Amino acid sequence: MADGGALGDDGAGRHDGTESSAEVELRELRARVAALESARARPPRHRGRSFLAAVLITIGCLLAPLAVVASWASDVVGDTDRYVDTVAPLASNPDVQDAVAARVTDALMARIDLSTLLSGVAPADRPLLEKALGPLGDSLEGALRSFVRERTRAVVASDAFRTVWIEANRRVHSAVDKALTGSGGGAVVLEDDTVTLDLAPVIENVKQRLVDAGLTVADRIPEVHTQFTLVRSENVAKVRTYVRLLQFAGDWLPVIAVLLIAAGVMLAVRRRRALVAGSLGVAVAVLALGIGLRVFRIVYLDRLPADVSQDAAGAVYDTLTRFLHTSVRVVVALGVVVALGAWLTGTGRHAGLVRGLWDSGIVAVRGTADRAGLRTGPVGPFVRRYHTWIAWVLVAGSLLVYLFWSHPTGWVVVGITLCLLFLLAVAEFLAVQPEAGVASPPADHPPDSTASA
Repeated sequence: MADGGALGDDGAGRHDGTESSAEVELRELRARVAALESARARPPRHRGRSFLAAVLITIGCLLAPLAVVASWASDVVGDTDRYVDTVAPLASNPDVQDAVAARVTDALMARIDLSTLLSGVAPADRPLLEKALGPLGDSLEGALRSFVRERTRAVVASDAFRTVWIEANRRVHSAVDKALTGSGGGAVVLEDDTVTLDLAPVIENVKQRLVDAGLTVADRIPEVHTQFTLVRSENVAKVRTYVRLLQFAGDWLPVIAVLLIAAGVMLAVRRRRALVAGSLGVAVAVLALGIGLRVFRIVYLDRLPADVSQDAAGAVYDTLTRFLHTSVRVVVALGVVVALGAWLTGTGRHAGLVRGLWDSGIVAVRGTADRAGLRTGPVGPFVRRYHTWIAWVLVAGSLLVYLFWSHPTGWVVVGITLCLLFLLAVAEFLAVQPEAGVASPPADHPPDSTASA
């Protein structure tokens, strides 16, 4: 019995020892599960930090469209060369040429009297001739108008007109600046709600051509000043105030918007998600600006007076806002690219699937290259060792190219992105380990014998 008791105690002890070890492990597992459940059930921390991050990102996104307009106000309105480059194509625009020709023709015809054309006829014969041409008076006036318009159209379609147009806009750029910021003067003036351009130099050129063509009466026409409408709106005063404010902000507003979004991303608990949201927010906000410019164009042209050519006004509007539309496309493309980059580097299932397809494709290409006998030599190990650094250098280099590109477009952003993807693919290709069956076979054994061994 004693032995049995001892054996019982010994067996019980072993049994207890085994159960004790299992219970300890089970207890640890239960504690870890409880900790995880508690962490999941615990209310989220850093609510104030997350709220501040959301506010900063939202303000930055709302400032993005204003930053684009501020860049336009500073770049186009404040830079003479940029302004001249912007308005120079208008000299070759058919709608603008037609509108200028019509305005100049009307101004000249208002100062040409048909009776003056007959001044060379003898006084005794003039009444008879006027009586004979009476029924043809309208036809004679129409023929004269066509003659003047033909000469005017030839002037505005010539290279000389383009030169005059460019030089005139260069000289009066300061007046454009003043007109858009509250005052006028020079060839471009702000009268009530209209910004106009004086066509007196063009009229003088047309008068000389008429004289050269035989219409000597045009030489008697005094100096004529007629206005060509560049911008007309009932809200010019408000626009003038906004342009003044945006011009004051200048290039600082884009920097402030970027810094606010960057600060919001750094404060966010989930930074990658915040970066995706901020980038898409900027893209959507600036896209709304682009849509607004299109809608405003329709409203603006519908409210023009009947004596203003809508086609010419539309051409002027499109030309002056061309830089704005280009900037909209650039920012939208950049926002989408940054958002996609941040998403693809995340831990999401779909992002992982895309990366897996990318890696699989590169590994397959590398395997084909290895089987074809292509070797990377010492470059491969070097790229494998510093692969992460190389990737960051490529990203930083692409960013510098974009920043130093003079007036980039949306296609420039797409091109830089595609070049970056190509360089990353090359780096990934070099960093992939070669296949074991074809890597560095011994010199005294063929690849087949090594593989079979």
